[in-house]
Formats: sequence, structure tokens, C-alpha cells
Amino acid sequence: MVAWATEALDVERRRAWNDARALARTEPTWGRGRPGKDTAPRPGREHARKLKGARYALWKNPEDLTERQNAKLAWIAKTDTRLYRAYLLKEGLRHVFSVKGEEGKQALDKWTSWARRCRIPVFVELAGRIVRHRVAIDATLDHGLSQGLIESTNTKIRLLTRIAFGFRSPDALIALAMLALGGHRPALPGRINHPRISQ
Repeated sequence: MVAWATEALDVERRRAWNDARALARTEPTWGRGRPGKDTAPRPGREHARKLKGARYALWKNPEDLTERQNAKLAWIAKTDTRLYRAYLLKEGLRHVFSVKGEEGKQALDKWTSWARRCRIPVFVELAGRIVRHRVAIDATLDHGLSQGLIESTNTKIRLLTRIAFGFRSPDALIALAMLALGGHRPALPGRINHPRISQ
């Protein structure tokens, strides 16, 4: 869910960057060589350059930001309120999953209401997607379920697929997956069976 919000925030950041670049294209260009002291500044180009460098400041959690990234967020709050609102929406959804339970459901209701009214198309669409999947999200908030175990298993299977590359049949991959990820530990010939500590 938070990954969806991060993707929506990145779409909004790219929109703001493209708008700033379009504004920069309307500014007069400098001639060849270094600009003179009396040359007019080009704020659109500078704005686009700063927005391009704001990507990681927008993605990171607030507690993990450096001083420069905090300054970048403060600059975005002053110069591009729509992008800053998108950042706050992403952080609001992250808060929903940090509180969990009934409080998380109430926070999700408030967040959905805010996202529907925010006038940022990608977040309005995200709010609709969350409403469509609301039953599963409520179960996640109630029971603390996570996709982490499934994701780690899929990652391990991808690694085993690389290891099994070149084998003639998929049976070898299946056998590797069963040995590595399954609970079955067959007795190997010629080895003394010691009690094994489960992992």
C-alpha cells in the first residue's frame, strides 16, 4: 500500500519537474561562453534542477532524512504546495499502517476522504483502489498480516532459478526449492543422523 503511495508521489514529482522544465524552455537562453554579470537569472531552470534532486528526500521516511533533505522538503513546501501535499498524503498512508487495529481503520477512513478531495489525480485514483481492496486492507490492519514471508520466499525461489539455470528439466528446480524451502530433510546415505535443530 505504501509502495502504491510512493509510486503516486513519484508520478506527481515527475509532473512537477516536467512543468518546471516547460517553464524553463520559455526563458531566454544564454549565448556561448560564461554568462555575464548583467545576465538575467533563469529561475525556471534552477527550479527544475532542484526538483530533480528532490527524489530521495520525498521517498525517505521523515525520521531518516538528512539535514539537506529536510531543507529540500522545506523548500518544496514553500515553492510547490501540490507536490508537498502529495508527500503528506504518502506519509499519512504510512501512518495508517504504523498504528494498525481499529485506530488504523479510522485513520484510513480519514486518509481516503482526504485523498478523494486532494485534487491530485494519481492520489484520487489511489484512494479508489484502496476502497476497492478495503476488505483485505482491514484484515491486514486487524490481524497484522504481511506479505513479507511470501516476498522472501519468492526472492529465494528466484535465486534458486538462477542456480538451476542450465539443468535439462524443471524437476531440478522443483527439487532444489523443496530442499531449500520445504521442511523435509531426507537422510543422506553414509551419514550419521544427528538430531537437527529446526531453523
